[in-house]
Amino acid sequence: MELRQVEHFVAVAIERSFTRAARRVHVVQSAISTSIAKLERELGVQLFDRSRQQIELTVAGERFLAQAHELLRVAGSAAESVASSRGQLMGSVEFGSLISYGPMNVAQVLGEFHRAHPFVRLRLQLNQSGASAYLSALVDGSLDLALVSVPNRFPPQLEMRLMFEEPMFFVCRADHPMASERTVGLIDLAAEDLIGFPPDWGFRSLMDNAFLAAGAQSRPVHVIPAGFSVVGELVRQGLGTTFMPASECAEFDDLRAIELSHTVRWQVYLASQPMDRLTPATAALADMLIQAAASS
Repeated sequence: MELRQVEHFVAVAIERSFTRAARRVHVVQSAISTSIAKLERELGVQLFDRSRQQIELTVAGERFLAQAHELLRVAGSAAESVASSRGQLMGSVEFGSLISYGPMNVAQVLGEFHRAHPFVRLRLQLNQSGASAYLSALVDGSLDLALVSVPNRFPPQLEMRLMFEEPMFFVCRADHPMASERTVGLIDLAAEDLIGFPPDWGFRSLMDNAFLAAGAQSRPVHVIPAGFSVVGELVRQGLGTTFMPASECAEFDDLRAIELSHTVRWQVYLASQPMDRLTPATAALADMLIQAAASS
């Protein structure tokens, strides 16, 4: 069994597709298929169920996956340790991103990291399934580091560091009936035609829970799987109202941002395996993000 075969197996397990897995590891599809078939022969088990429309792991494949992630992590850490002794970081970092970075300039941090460590392959992911998908990926090892918005759980296997928190504001046009108010309660907003995010996104769950705590229910009329630039433009065009964190409100000076009478705070965490288990490259990026959060 070769490490390359294990890497190919993990790629297919993550992507659930031989075609996408081939693109992920930069080889042709036939090479992936041959590699997996050889690995299955050597192990004496079938790792994937290919009879369905989407490839799925077999029971044996599920068991092998956890060990495969650990094998690649240890091998990668060993190789990076040798490289770091020469003053260079190598390897790769799989980083889970967000639609908003709040007060942090994450793009600048990523650029500085790339310039400082050009031999590290940095791969960004933006998962549309929200924080729960990132947390699961971090636990199983398919993700190295992630910014997690309003986590719905705190897995004991992970280290969760609060990076920042911001108050949420009600955002409307200047001609809205509540535009002149200094504060507004969620009960008063229960009948609003809200522009919101999909149910499993952090911002959506944050506001849904806040409405429930206030004894009301939110009413998202428009559900938009996009960033605040799109949401803000829809508010400008009169399609509804929304909620934004303080840092995003600053981008829309023509709209009214009104404080909530009971503060609702958006929290973002940096999630990873425990720091002593991170590869040198992942630890370096984590340190840079933590420093950026402290300075912001």
